[in-house]
Amino acid sequence: MKKFALILLLLAATAAIAVFAGVPQTSSGSSAYLRVHIRADSNDPAAQSVKLRVRDAVVEYLTPVVANCATKRDSIEAIGARLGEIERVAEEVLRQNGFAYGARARLKKEEFPTRVYDGVTLEAGVYDALILELGAGKGDNWWCVIYPPLCFTGGNANVVYRSKIAEIIARFFKK
Repeated sequence: MKKFALILLLLAATAAIAVFAGVPQTSSGSSAYLRVHIRADSNDPAAQSVKLRVRDAVVEYLTPVVANCATKRDSIEAIGARLGEIERVAEEVLRQNGFAYGARARLKKEEFPTRVYDGVTLEAGVYDALILELGAGKGDNWWCVIYPPLCFTGGNANVVYRSKIAEIIARFFKK
């Protein structure tokens, strides 16, 4: 009887998960995320193009830094300690591409609109964020999420998804 009740409970849980599997995930609140926005100097095509080169260099620089961060707080502290270096990386790319304006990096709370990234919806709200402004910072921006790492996983990252329910069922039937 105990086994039957356990199987029934596990089947109900599995059914509930299956029902919600097709529903896009919504953030559990802005406090769970650390976002990044890189703002171009303007919407001039050259400024937009160099913004993407800066993005590539900054992501390459930050990926190993945040890869070792277990919490959002760890990520904030690691990035906060490197704001000057983030600016230097951005300014080097700008200089190499013939742009004389600088870059300004800061961590702050800022209002953001709703955005969807890989099936995860980040609701509009106030988020902690790394803001990197290039020049006047008046152009369109590139954004992503640093923590949890939605864009800072590196090319070699292997994400493994596990199901606790599947593990319990497998252990149950091995008995």
